[in-house]
Amino acid sequence: MSDTHFRIDRDDAGTEFVVSAAGTELATYVYRPDSPLEESPKPYLYPLKTLSGAPVGVYRPWDHRWHKGLQMTWSHLSGDNFWGGPTFEQGAPGHGYVWRENHGQQVHRAFDRQDDSGSEVSVVQVLDWFASNDEVWIDETRTLRFHGADTGDGVWALDFISALTNVHHEPLELGSPTTHGRPGAGYTGLFWRGPRAWTGADVIADGGHEGDAVMGTQGAWAAITGEHDEIDGGATVLAYAGTTSASVPVKWFARSSAFACLNPSPAFDTEIKLEPGETLSLSHRFVFIDRMVDRRELEPIAQEFAL
Repeated sequence: MSDTHFRIDRDDAGTEFVVSAAGTELATYVYRPDSPLEESPKPYLYPLKTLSGAPVGVYRPWDHRWHKGLQMTWSHLSGDNFWGGPTFEQGAPGHGYVWRENHGQQVHRAFDRQDDSGSEVSVVQVLDWFASNDEVWIDETRTLRFHGADTGDGVWALDFISALTNVHHEPLELGSPTTHGRPGAGYTGLFWRGPRAWTGADVIADGGHEGDAVMGTQGAWAAITGEHDEIDGGATVLAYAGTTSASVPVKWFARSSAFACLNPSPAFDTEIKLEPGETLSLSHRFVFIDRMVDRRELEPIAQEFAL
């Protein structure tokens, strides 16, 4: 693989930075967002692009305004909502989603390290997770590593590593709508929302799973490949389940019906109990491929970038 240099450019306002390679702005990391409280403010990566500049993300879609490119979330955290929007409550009227004043937020504290240029670049960030009562419940150390850019193959990769430490005086229960009674809705953790044009796109996963059958499965990787609006061609986003320090296995919340998304969920159908002082460590990888691929072409790429 031939390496392409990355560069990080910071804005003067101290709210975001842009990662570039091969003359393309690949990702903007907004670490001090101006999101309203009901969207559970948190850092996000958007815009996201392939090496040719094609879009591979969406920002505040009408159906879920709290969806923003690629972001670390938590939908059910000891009664608080670090996901955004309404909270699922079993037995509630309608579809079970209720608006509550329970939105938490992830607040940037500092960068411990930032490598600005090279064949790979990385950022180590420290954040506080403020609960809806303004108490800090989680101290997070987050590492973003941008690497593997190859203009010949049209790929680049992002590692997202997170260490979540319970600094609350009580155990924290980290779950999802499925752990609270809604089957097949195990979304929580690192969540990518694809372009609107990718609705109905092909979902391909490890173990031979495809389409709707990927939902709730365990496997090393899952991918969505779709066509662009406005410009010709398409792209593929490949995600890895990675690792978790919890005994609960990572399972996939992945689909393209309704909308395209990839989410290696650390608490799909089983809650994680995090004791005071205990740390949950998560490591995931996303690979952005500048063309549509089928399973035959994708599997060697998935093996090459395997964690």
